[in-house]
Amino acid sequence: MEVTRRGTLMSGASLLLALGLPGALRAQDVTAEQAVAAFAGGAPLVPGGVSLRLDPVAEDGFKVPVVVAAEGAEALMIVAPRNPVPVIALARFGPLAVAPMLSTRMRLARTQEVMALARMADGTVRQVAQRVEVIVGGCGA
Repeated sequence: MEVTRRGTLMSGASLLLALGLPGALRAQDVTAEQAVAAFAGGAPLVPGGVSLRLDPVAEDGFKVPVVVAAEGAEALMIVAPRNPVPVIALARFGPLAVAPMLSTRMRLARTQEVMALARMADGTVRQVAQRVEVIVGGCGA
């Protein structure tokens, strides 16, 4: 029997469907509090030390630009607690990373406080939050 890439992909997809998809792939099952606790790993959250650039008013919740940066960070996370899926982005940086910065666009369901967290090289976790007034929600919630 010949093994092809197409056959392997079909077998893998069939297996995932038969198993009902692994629980690790279900991001919507994680609450904002659980995500923050997992990211912090037991370390206390220290205010400040993270730069969060976000407009205070979002006319359209479908595309809200956000930039997070923290000098010396090993990982950055953006959380929108009132979204159906609260974790917006998670980025990890290696020792050769030029600048620990994360820039993206996100959807916001409604007016809420968006949080940015940074896990620093010394194990501390820095946090900053900013309220965003959403005029038109972007998550269908």
